Amino acid sequence: MKNLKKTISIGRAFSIIQKPLMTEKSTNLNQYNQYSFLVSKNSNSIEIKQAIEKIFKVKVTKINTSIMHGKVKSFKGSLGYKKDVKKAIVTLEEGNTIDASLEIK
Repeated sequence: MKNLKKTISIGRAFSIIQKPLMTEKSTNLNQYNQYSFLVSKNSNSIEIKQAIEKIFKVKVTKINTSIMHGKVKSFKGSLGYKKDVKKAIVTLEEGNTIDASLEIK
């Protein structure tokens, strides 16, 4: 069975990458050339890699993903849940950087 890689369109790339995460922990990861993003829940690592490479014009080495389950919250006496989100930590090759102050629209 052949490993067929489909390239994604620029519109699909922008729908996969929702926004960069700017927390204290993700800021500390920047010194190791790692960047954190919130991504769509139905995307996989291959699509995330292609989207980052297409949007930011960098070379991605490794991707780690995790799904953060929503917390239970009470609002006016009734219980509810926050949404589940998927987080991706992207490791870039040496010499590549991403300007994290840019907004993804």
